Amino acid sequence: MALTTTPPTSRPLTARSVLLSLLLGNLPPRAPVASLVRTAGLFGIAEGTARTALSRMAGAGEVTAHDGWYELTSERLLGRQRRQLESRSARTTPWDGSSWRQAVVVAEGRRPATERARLRDDLTRARLAELREGVWLRPDNLDPPTIDTDEVRWFGVHPHSDPRALVGSLWDLHAWSDHAGELQRRMASIVAPLERCEPGALAEGFVTSAAVLRHFQADPLLPAELLPDDWPGTALRDRYDEYDAAYRTCLAEYFRVGPSPERSSPA
Repeated sequence: MALTTTPPTSRPLTARSVLLSLLLGNLPPRAPVASLVRTAGLFGIAEGTARTALSRMAGAGEVTAHDGWYELTSERLLGRQRRQLESRSARTTPWDGSSWRQAVVVAEGRRPATERARLRDDLTRARLAELREGVWLRPDNLDPPTIDTDEVRWFGVHPHSDPRALVGSLWDLHAWSDHAGELQRRMASIVAPLERCEPGALAEGFVTSAAVLRHFQADPLLPAELLPDDWPGTALRDRYDEYDAAYRTCLAEYFRVGPSPERSSPA
C-alpha cells in the first residue's frame, strides 16, 4: 500500500488527506478499514477520528463501504489517481519536430471566477502553458487532452519562432530541474531509515512521497529535443521507484510486526 497523494506540506496532514492517500495508492483504490485506521495512527490520528473521516467521505460520495472495505468511487478522485499514474510513467508520443497543439478559450461573456479557474486548472493539468490570455500551447507529443467543454477550440499549429526559446518562455525549466535535485537528495536521505524501518520513517516518507508526486504532475513532459541536456526527469522517476519500493517494504513490515509506542508516533 503506497502513500500517493498530494497534501500540502505547509500545514498538518488531516485524517482525510492521509486516508485519501492510502486509497489513491492502491490499484484498485480500495483497502480494509482496519488497515486504513491503523496507518492513520502513524500520523497521530486517533482511531475515532479516522473512522469519522471515513464516514464523512462516504456521505460526500467520495468512497463506498462494503464488507469492511472502503473504495474510492468519486470520478474526480479517480481522475486524480489516473493523473498521478500518468505523471509517474511520463508516457509521451513521437514528436515530428514542429507540430504544436493550441487551445484557444472562446467562451463569450463574463464567466464566473470559479468556471475560469476550473478551465485554467484543466488546461494546466493537460500540460499546456499560457502564451497570452486565453491562448495555450504545448508541443504535440502527448495524447489529446480529454477536456470536455465547448469553451475551448483546438488547433494544430507550427510556430515559426525558435522552439527552445518558446519553451523557455512558457515553462520555468530551471526551477523544475532545481527542485527535482532537491527531492532526489531528500529521498536519498530517507531510503536508509526506511530500509531499517526506523521510528518516524513512514511519516516522514509520506510527506516526501507527496512532494515528489506533486512535482511529477508539474513536469511539462516536453520532447527530448526541447529539454536541457541534464534534464533530471528520468533520474527523478528512477529514484522514486527505488524509494517507493523501500516505503512499501517498511509499511508491510509495520503491518506484520505491529506498531510500538515509538513507532506509531509521526516524525
